Amino acid sequence: MAKKVKITEVSPIMGWRFKLGAGLFGLSLFGPPILLPLIVSLGFPAAKAASISGFVLLGADLLLFVAAAVMGKDGYTYLKSLIFGFLRRYGPPQVVGSNRYYTGLAMLCVSVFAGWIAPYVWTWVSAYKGYEVAIAVGGDLLLLVSLFVLGSEFWDKLRALFVYNARALFVEK
Repeated sequence: MAKKVKITEVSPIMGWRFKLGAGLFGLSLFGPPILLPLIVSLGFPAAKAASISGFVLLGADLLLFVAAAVMGKDGYTYLKSLIFGFLRRYGPPQVVGSNRYYTGLAMLCVSVFAGWIAPYVWTWVSAYKGYEVAIAVGGDLLLLVSLFVLGSEFWDKLRALFVYNARALFVEK
């Protein structure tokens, strides 16, 4: 079983191996979103751009394994506790109020409806021409933000959709 490390304690594993591994880990996560648009904008032929992009994505995956190997088990466990501790602290709360719930539900419905209707609207409305990707990314971000606004009880409801034996239980107030 992995050793639990408190986030607030200073660990002796914070040497050069951990720092190098954390840097490689960050490069493997943030490298492709930076490099892939750059490769496309440089004007390579489609086959060459696809090959370079494939190598970048494969290299990012391999870099992740190299980062874990450089950090070692203790370093990887410590980094994982840092990341999940941050997500736990700033992640969705367990219980949310009714205003926050309905706001998140409205955001979710708007993003799903916009994603469903957008391909049809783009052909009719000339103002959308050239902004299709930005609008699609905005809708996806709205969807993700709405799931955090809805809180972790909503995640349980969403998970119940994929569990065959799950049953809804309504509490009378």
